[in-house]
Amino acid sequence: MHPAISLGIDLGTSELKTVLMDRHGTVRGQASVRIDTSRPQPGWSEQAPHDWWSACLRALAQLRAGWPQEYEQIACIGLSGQMHGAVLLDASDNVIRPAILWNDARADAEAAALARDYPAYAGVTGSLPMAGLTAPKLLWLQTHEPAAFAAIACVLSPKDYLRLRLTGNKVTDMSDAAGTLWLDEARRAWFDPMLAACGLVREQMPALAEGDAATGTVLAAMADQLGLPPGVVVAGGGGDNPVSAVGIGAVNAGDSFISLGTSAAIVSVTESPLGNPAGGVHSFCHALPGRWYAMGAILSGASCVRWATGVLGLPDEAALLQVVEAGLPLDMPVAPSAPLFLPYLSGERTPHNDPQVRGAFLQLGHDSNTAQLGYAVLEGVAFALRDALAAVTSTGAVVPHCMLVGGGARSQYWAQLLANVLGREMRTLHNSELSASLGAAKLGFAAIGDRRLLATGLSVKNTFLPDAAHSAALTLRYGRYRSLFPAVQALHQLSEG
Repeated sequence: MHPAISLGIDLGTSELKTVLMDRHGTVRGQASVRIDTSRPQPGWSEQAPHDWWSACLRALAQLRAGWPQEYEQIACIGLSGQMHGAVLLDASDNVIRPAILWNDARADAEAAALARDYPAYAGVTGSLPMAGLTAPKLLWLQTHEPAAFAAIACVLSPKDYLRLRLTGNKVTDMSDAAGTLWLDEARRAWFDPMLAACGLVREQMPALAEGDAATGTVLAAMADQLGLPPGVVVAGGGGDNPVSAVGIGAVNAGDSFISLGTSAAIVSVTESPLGNPAGGVHSFCHALPGRWYAMGAILSGASCVRWATGVLGLPDEAALLQVVEAGLPLDMPVAPSAPLFLPYLSGERTPHNDPQVRGAFLQLGHDSNTAQLGYAVLEGVAFALRDALAAVTSTGAVVPHCMLVGGGARSQYWAQLLANVLGREMRTLHNSELSASLGAAKLGFAAIGDRRLLATGLSVKNTFLPDAAHSAALTLRYGRYRSLFPAVQALHQLSEG
């Protein structure tokens, strides 16, 4: 088999990451470029698709300069990206307005209206309508930006805009389509009744493909511009969580992982759609055919640590983690009276489905210090994931242990705390911070007929077993944490009233 390289591109919320992978699964080169988010109003979150393309061009230029031989051998490209964003194109494929992102809360009322008016649809689409999903955003646009809505010829998910620029084709994969709320999960086809509920028709949707299928080749003129060989195949790819699953080898029923990125999620792979929409669980298509996954998502994960680092005046997240580890070693149980943190900085999805609720520190005293506040942030995210775990397992999905991916997985302290809070074995993995771009590269190879890497995972770096000695103290604190949600929810409702 001739030498070939697959280019994996992962369009995240804060960064675009790329890898060059050979047929043995070895990373031969990597590059990344930061991406800025605009927040023009409280609760809004937008990015310009042109900025994604600019970041992509810059990352590819880095790869071409740093690894010219490997770059010349690129035979295929796989795509991964942040889910649920609304990229609006007119009839000439021009972007109509900035993309509304997954963590944008403006469509809360529209999501509630869809849930109220079409309660049976959740069983088909795999999820309750939530402000972060794509469908409610289009209802919001119909009311608040009617001119933009009237100009829509196609709605794409974020990574599919990169595909359009590369190939000229408007295509999405099943996993990203699932995140729009417009897909019949079981049939893996567009669900016309939900499209109609949003004032849309199937002709405004991109074509559908599985994540391991070829969706076109890079345009000749684009290949010349980028210095790519002719005929490079672009795979369907997928949303960031399911493609991360491919990257770490979570492709069979019961394979489970926790993603600790800007947001956080707990995911269990299933062989059929398993959902609990009322509990805020998503049942979405996997990036591979014949597979689905049950997911509980929290809207603020490692981003809580980044926020706390700035608020507490520390230079970076590593410095905060160092202070926490020194001040509160995990062999010492935390006092029930120590500060608690509710990690709802962008609202919450599973299980509460309330994008307007906001976070809080509680139980503060004169003796509260930086280590305690930092610990409370790590613990609060872990408690939110415990809520999500309970919701996911309520569907019948199983979570025997969890692999950890995303930036938050770099902290051994946090990994052990998660094991203690969730009562599950945690496994950190080598190169897990690249899981989505690695999965994208694997899907690229699959699209040119080489499927050998799909069943391979990442090697285990460390294993963390739950420490039963902390179970009672953490259970008590978790109970207090859960009891506080109605209070902060009521506080928001009072401020709105």
